[in-house]
Amino acid sequence: MMWVAGVRALYFQALHPRAVRGVIQNSDFRKEAVGRLMRTENFVGTTTYGTTDAAEKAGARVRKIHRMLSAVDPDTGERYGVDEPELLLWVHCAEIDSYLHILRRSGYPITDAHADRYIREHLVSARLVGLDPDAVPANQAEMRAYFEKVRPELAVGADAREVDDFLRRPPTHPLLVPAREVLWRRVAQLAYASLPPYAHELYGRAAAEPATVTRQLRATGTLLRRIPARLRWQLPPKHVLRAMSRLGPGSRPAPYKLGG
Repeated sequence: MMWVAGVRALYFQALHPRAVRGVIQNSDFRKEAVGRLMRTENFVGTTTYGTTDAAEKAGARVRKIHRMLSAVDPDTGERYGVDEPELLLWVHCAEIDSYLHILRRSGYPITDAHADRYIREHLVSARLVGLDPDAVPANQAEMRAYFEKVRPELAVGADAREVDDFLRRPPTHPLLVPAREVLWRRVAQLAYASLPPYAHELYGRAAAEPATVTRQLRATGTLLRRIPARLRWQLPPKHVLRAMSRLGPGSRPAPYKLGG
């Protein structure tokens, strides 16, 4: 379900005008979308399953890139760095919330204690991208409070519309258009529909009723979890298999221990 969650995070992140402006002004995401997604996937895979050294190096690369980038507010002329703490915090929270929200809503048995621990463990990934862990939500209650606090700052302008248009109809080779319509459109629709109602209001596009979306997510999650584990563990690219090999016989990803 990471792909659905990842697209939800992109929709969510684009609601912050200063954050999405930094993306639009520093990249041609329409041409390099696959590369950006794969780099994000690799970072998440490394920080989740890689060694401490690999995770620290991945974080250092991200911080170095962010330090070199800036954006300009077209209304005020203000130039600001994309590594401003408030922007990094928004991107972090939208991403972590999306992963957790989609996985739980798709029927995976995560308790409130598991969810709080997941958020708390991601204080490490927050530090790796340049945030002070003490300023980052460490549980569900703090995450909800953060979103309530930042909500008045959210808006949908031309930059967010561009992201929305891209996610609905990403450029692709003519021969792959049928696959985009069958597969990608479902992912994008589910991701958008799973956003909170106020996000739908900001984008100005209606979504299915929450109960319907939950049923669709559960059906999708149930189907995808029937794919043989060893095949699923190839994504992100073999991070899981490398971790299992490094840790020795009998090791398995943490989700397999949740039931215990």
